[in-house]
Amino acid sequence: MGPTLLLLGMIVILGTLNVYQYIARKNTATHLEYITAKLETVMNSNREEQVLLVTQDPGMRELLNTINRLLELKRQYALEFTRAELAMRRMLANISHDLKTPLTVVLGYIEMIASHPNMDPEQQKHLLQKVHAKAVEIVDLINRFFDLAKLESGDQNIPLTRVDMNEVCRHSILMFYDLLESSGLTAAIDIPDHQIYARANEEALSRVFDNLLSNAVRYGGDGEKIGMTLRCDENDVYVDVWDQGKGISERDQRLIFERMYTLEDSRNQSFQGSGLGLTITKRLVEQMDGEIIVRSKPFQSTIFTLKLSRLA
Repeated sequence: MGPTLLLLGMIVILGTLNVYQYIARKNTATHLEYITAKLETVMNSNREEQVLLVTQDPGMRELLNTINRLLELKRQYALEFTRAELAMRRMLANISHDLKTPLTVVLGYIEMIASHPNMDPEQQKHLLQKVHAKAVEIVDLINRFFDLAKLESGDQNIPLTRVDMNEVCRHSILMFYDLLESSGLTAAIDIPDHQIYARANEEALSRVFDNLLSNAVRYGGDGEKIGMTLRCDENDVYVDVWDQGKGISERDQRLIFERMYTLEDSRNQSFQGSGLGLTITKRLVEQMDGEIIVRSKPFQSTIFTLKLSRLA
């Protein structure tokens, strides 16, 4: 009886294993069918869903985790694409506006000159000067588009060297001295006596400071004071460009470095801007492995802070 019982036991065990394997295969097939159908639904409807399934199979759990990570990446890419598409539409609208306005003015002046062949020479000269100024404005805008395109495509090489930050900051603020004086603005300059060096590019830095100081004069003139502060710690160098004007709202602070984004006032005649200056500034800073942030409290301070790696 002993061998017979042993044989029966083995048959029962093997039968049980076969049944278990059959049920497991059937469950796996059912789960795979569910996952396939769910993925098709999510992909076709662009729903922001995950594939959820209760299972004790470690392999199936790992598969579900991988699928859900891919769905999350898909959602993020779709969100970035939507943002980029909206930004592109806004950029095209702004480009159209910023090119159309000066071109319309140029055409108007040319028509005036053409329709009055006996115009007073002095008046004609005055109109031609206006045409020239608007043409320069158009060329400058187009150059900014090209500069941004080169920066974003990586075609513009910016070699990094050891830069004397004291000298660059002094030179940048001095370039604006006449404009500040004529605008009735006071310059507050805080540059330490000891030399501070950073890993950067002098030409790119000059352009960054030119953009930041130009914006400070344009948007912060109401505060009657413009400032530049150079400081450092053991590892990094910081440059603050600040004003005490009406400031930048929290919403604008989040968007101000985006392509073609302009403050509402920049569409007024006294605040003309292409919306490219700060975008180019951010790209230049990133090319120097740096960071730039903005903090603002209306009529107290609006501070753009540039951070770079310090060198001995």
